[in-house]
Amino acid sequence: MMIEKCLVALVMVLWGLAGPVLARTRTDALRGELLYSTHCIACHSTQLHWRDRKAARNWASLKAEVERWQKTSGLGWREEDVSDVARYLNALYYRFPEPEPDGASTAEAAAPALPR
Repeated sequence: MMIEKCLVALVMVLWGLAGPVLARTRTDALRGELLYSTHCIACHSTQLHWRDRKAARNWASLKAEVERWQKTSGLGWREEDVSDVARYLNALYYRFPEPEPDGASTAEAAAPALPR
């Protein structure tokens, strides 16, 4: 009986911890979409992301391109803004493996971008 109570308590604690993580993931995606549609879509059509000569070849290069263009546009985004937009674009167009949440990266995410 004691083991069952402990298991129930553990499940409840883990469930409580998962809620904020899931909510943040959804919020990040919505923020990325909002930032992109507000600041980027005027110059970027979907053809940019589907063309043969894409600048983004992996997660790291996608994030670098978002960083580069926000600086060029003088937007002054924070790191989390750049990540949110990169995640939005990645989910919508690219599907690159992303680094693990603890900062470790997959081999493809860490690979250098191909020269243009």
